[in-house]
Amino acid sequence: MLNIKKEEVDKLHTVKPVAYGKILGGPLAPEINGYIYFYDLVGGTEVLVEVWGLPLYKPAHDDKPPIGPLGFHIHEYGICEVGNINMPFESAGGHYNPNNQPHGNHAGDFPVLFSNNGFARMSFFTDKFKPEDVVGKSVIIHENPDDYRSQPSGNSGRRLACGVILPYNK
Repeated sequence: MLNIKKEEVDKLHTVKPVAYGKILGGPLAPEINGYIYFYDLVGGTEVLVEVWGLPLYKPAHDDKPPIGPLGFHIHEYGICEVGNINMPFESAGGHYNPNNQPHGNHAGDFPVLFSNNGFARMSFFTDKFKPEDVVGKSVIIHENPDDYRSQPSGNSGRRLACGVILPYNK
């Protein structure tokens, strides 16, 4: 069992992130804008994301899936080219999965984002990667929640926003 000391968590308020990404909406949700930060902690990474302009939740209706909560993942490539406007950001590739784990348990799986009047802020710890491991990858916000079982990607729908993960050099 990983034993994280309170002092390590408290350092988040004084240490700089190791990596970050600016998240921008694509043609399906151009108003999305936000940031993601990756902090190096003993035993893993603290991830902090703040996003605004998210679509409001819409429950499933007839044969249409819900919009939200929003799937949220690291993807293989740090490329956020729109490409097909109906299926944007396919250039980012599939989910980041360096250890070939089944979906629901791989490094690129994050908790879903909940839109609160278009805004979401979330922080979580993961021991599946260190910040430097994801530099050069991308982060994607999807229109549907991840089901954490469909292989290989969780059936989380179209890609609404993308951000390339870069080293934090400020």
